Amino acid sequence: MKINTNSDLLISPVITEKTTLLQERGKYTFKVAKEATKDQVKKAVTEIFNVKVSSVNIINRKGKPKTFGRNRVITPSSKRAIVTLVSGETINITEGT
Repeated sequence: MKINTNSDLLISPVITEKTTLLQERGKYTFKVAKEATKDQVKKAVTEIFNVKVSSVNIINRKGKPKTFGRNRVITPSSKRAIVTLVSGETINITEGT
């Protein structure tokens, strides 16, 4: 997949119990394109949400083998970015602003 715009780069926010606790400390987690780099993620979050980003950490998650009856499948791999904002900055993920 070719990354043309910032919306192609950030696929979706990750909303789990753990990421909700991280949001209280100014860290937001996004599912990103597999070709995304830290600099691209930082630029995309800055432009889309109009916030200042202090750091970006990237996590590559490998797919895991699962068994459904006799069928054995591998869950898809994904790439996630944990974005730390400058203190005082917030993102309302539910509204997108």
